[in-house]
Amino acid sequence: MLSSQWHSYMVIFALCAFKTTCLDNFIAAVYEHAVIMQPESLRPVTHVEALDLMNKNMDILEQAIISAAKQGAHIIVTPEYGIFGFIFDRINVYPYLEDIPHPKVNWTPCTDSKRFANTAVQERLSCMARNNSIYVVANIGDRKTCDPTVAKCPSNGYYQYNANVVYDSEGKLVARYYKKYMLTNEVQFDSLMEPELVTFDTTFGKFGILTGFDILFRDPALTLVEKLKVDTIVLPVAWTNNLPYLYPTSFHAAWAMGMRVNLLVANIRNTVNQMSGSGIYAPDSPKVFYFDINSKNGTLLLAQLDSHPKFSLPVNWSSYANSIEPFSTEQEEFKASILFDKFTFKELVNDSGNYSVCQKTLCCHLSYKMSEKRTDEVYVLGAFDGLHIAEREYYVQICTLLKCLTTMLETCGQPVENASTLFDMFSLSGTFDSKHVFPEMLLSGLQTAPGEFKILNDGRIINENGTSRPVLMVTLFGRQYEKNKPTNASVEQEIALLMRIITMVFVFYSAVW
Repeated sequence: MLSSQWHSYMVIFALCAFKTTCLDNFIAAVYEHAVIMQPESLRPVTHVEALDLMNKNMDILEQAIISAAKQGAHIIVTPEYGIFGFIFDRINVYPYLEDIPHPKVNWTPCTDSKRFANTAVQERLSCMARNNSIYVVANIGDRKTCDPTVAKCPSNGYYQYNANVVYDSEGKLVARYYKKYMLTNEVQFDSLMEPELVTFDTTFGKFGILTGFDILFRDPALTLVEKLKVDTIVLPVAWTNNLPYLYPTSFHAAWAMGMRVNLLVANIRNTVNQMSGSGIYAPDSPKVFYFDINSKNGTLLLAQLDSHPKFSLPVNWSSYANSIEPFSTEQEEFKASILFDKFTFKELVNDSGNYSVCQKTLCCHLSYKMSEKRTDEVYVLGAFDGLHIAEREYYVQICTLLKCLTTMLETCGQPVENASTLFDMFSLSGTFDSKHVFPEMLLSGLQTAPGEFKILNDGRIINENGTSRPVLMVTLFGRQYEKNKPTNASVEQEIALLMRIITMVFVFYSAVW
């Protein structure tokens, strides 16, 4: 590890010497793209048709890149699936794929387009970076030949990967990253046996690369931050509106704060799938963010960031909660699900009070005061300690102050977008086993609330001066990276999990309708 860090320092030194100076800060850009899809995504297309669609999307991305560069941006991140859209079929996605070489080949596609065959998309992205003197991060598809007679080789003779590519300001390919953690419907792509740890050095800091829900897993996310010491993470995503605690803007802001790194998130814009939510986040606060699933146009965001974020004092997330006895109340507990996670809840029956609720080793403590206790709204304190099984499997500990959908307790945990209850103060804490806890707050109208809460060194998230809008959710999301589920689960386990999820989805929608 020491040798790799020394190599990193030498690379940065060489870069700075060549550019005459290292930058203390830089301007970052992300572009939320309303991707153009094939009108018939299930119909096979030719390579010419595929390239035509990708060029239409790149026409739009190029205008965003030009605009960002004119405003002084040093780097721009574009979304996952932002060039070829959603094609959840191995055969149908093949015409959109190119063979992306490893960056060690020292290649600038814009000036050396004939070196490798079938690289039109890579050439164009490289030229966008070179012509505008800006780093470009884009998501495209990669294919690698394999021997069909080998057991692990797919039947079409190719491994297919969801890939991020990075081109520097001269158009050189400097990084390639394969997404590791796929959703169950992403059958068009393969996943490496072991996750990659991909970084690239610039004169404005050291960067790490992730895609989508890779951010939730120890390798690569935690290792990039804690062992490889990156300053900034770039994250192309196709992130859905996962209320309450995986809502894109609030969760990504919380993750940057909890991990104490910069985070550049470019989401896809898709009204049908309720996809939106991009932002530029620093450890101290979100710099700029955006969410609008109704708009049909893309959005360019820019903000200045410190090249090397100044770390705040570390938080002991369980210090306060472990120092007190659970609050005693006569209020009965009840169970309800958020997504597929069975929470333990207590209803907040008065306009102020002190509550505790426990599940397994996690005890959550809440002190609060509402401006008034409304009869048409119900709030609860909830705790969950266990294996989360929605988009993937991973261990979490969650303490949450939450508004229920209706006054019926069985609706607690269902998505809520509006509220009417203001809080004069609150203090939420938990006996977390992990040091990786992400503090979130959502206000009525799905408004992320930077500056409306403080994190104390003893692990409390507090508001002492009242909220500016009614509260939807205040959450401490603890990710137990140390308890990652093994990646070599058996086929039988995967099938059992899939059947479990299908059953839960059926039950959920039956209840809703």
